[in-house]
Amino acid sequence: MRKACCYILILAACTVYSSAHAQTNKYVREGNKLYEQKKYKEAATDYQKALAKDPTYIPGMFNLGNSLYQQKQFDAARKVLNATAKTAKDKEAKAGANYNIGNTYMQEQKWEDAIQAYKQTLRNNPQDADAKYNLSYANEMLKKQQNQDKNNKDKDKDNKKDQKDKDKQDKDKDKQDKDKDKDNKDQKDKGDPDKNKDQDKDQQHPQSQPSKLSQQQADQLLNALQQEEKKLQDKMQKAKGIQVKTEKDW
Repeated sequence: MRKACCYILILAACTVYSSAHAQTNKYVREGNKLYEQKKYKEAATDYQKALAKDPTYIPGMFNLGNSLYQQKQFDAARKVLNATAKTAKDKEAKAGANYNIGNTYMQEQKWEDAIQAYKQTLRNNPQDADAKYNLSYANEMLKKQQNQDKNNKDKDKDNKKDQKDKDKQDKDKDKQDKDKDKDNKDQKDKGDPDKNKDQDKDQQHPQSQPSKLSQQQADQLLNALQQEEKKLQDKMQKAKGIQVKTEKDW
């Protein structure tokens, strides 16, 4: 990008007003000196003083817009420069204001707005080489931006499609795994029917487990058995008695 605010000193130097505007001119000249020293904030103060005397004073309006531009207050600069372009009578002032409006948009990479501003500049000054150059540059940057936006859009679209395909593959795989697990279970159940039958039988008729006796219970049971055995021995002794020898009756 070339020229930024080259009109400032030209307009201020070439402006000749009556003695009624002497004080206004003085503020503008003082503002221009500060502007050349890159004291843009102080320069803006002097331009505002000039405009307090005469709100339609074109050099004061124009140079105030430029000092705001140099402070990167682009919205405020555009507001003042737009007012300058509408108020100015000569085409050179209109062209200069629109040119610097284009520069504010270039700083913010608002290419379409910059293009419109430079076109307006060339309507008032078709020979402005700097405006032609900046217009061409803004057009190239706009095309580059549009291509980049298109590429990003296509990339996002491809990413969404890839993600959709991946989600579908994951879903299909989950379904296959579930079907496979189900088939394995069915096959296992069919493969050993006797085992399943035994398992059902065991579940219906659980095997009894031997109960465990305490030591006291075991002793009591043993004593009872010994008492029964003694009684049985006693009965056997009584029944046997003494054998009597009998004589033959012959």
